[in-house]
Amino acid sequence: MTAELTVLGLAAILQAVQIGLAGWSMNRDGLSEWNASPRDAEPRFSARTGRLRRAVSNHFEALAFFTIAVVLVQFTQSNSGLTAACAWAYLLARILYVPAYALGWSPWRSAIFGLGFLATFAMILAALV
Repeated sequence: MTAELTVLGLAAILQAVQIGLAGWSMNRDGLSEWNASPRDAEPRFSARTGRLRRAVSNHFEALAFFTIAVVLVQFTQSNSGLTAACAWAYLLARILYVPAYALGWSPWRSAIFGLGFLATFAMILAALV
């Protein structure tokens, strides 16, 4: 398996962990009943829970681009040391993004996001060139 596909699988695991963290935080806020409900009305979340939920949403958005990058690299057979390094940089950035967002690290959260975003688009450009 290529490094890019390995990282894609690990990024999916990270997404599942993030969903679990957000759920744990909701339950810790006393929202376990709401978390298991049809969620017709949204309650007021603690700052940490709100940030963890937004980090989950942000990773879904970033993961869509990263998946496109991996698919392009695989189908064009443009795997290289650069695309592998970019994939690992993406994953490292996404791992660091979780505590950065949850703890409100500003402006570091944005810088960490930018690193993952640039790594993803470097992979896309490497596949298109």
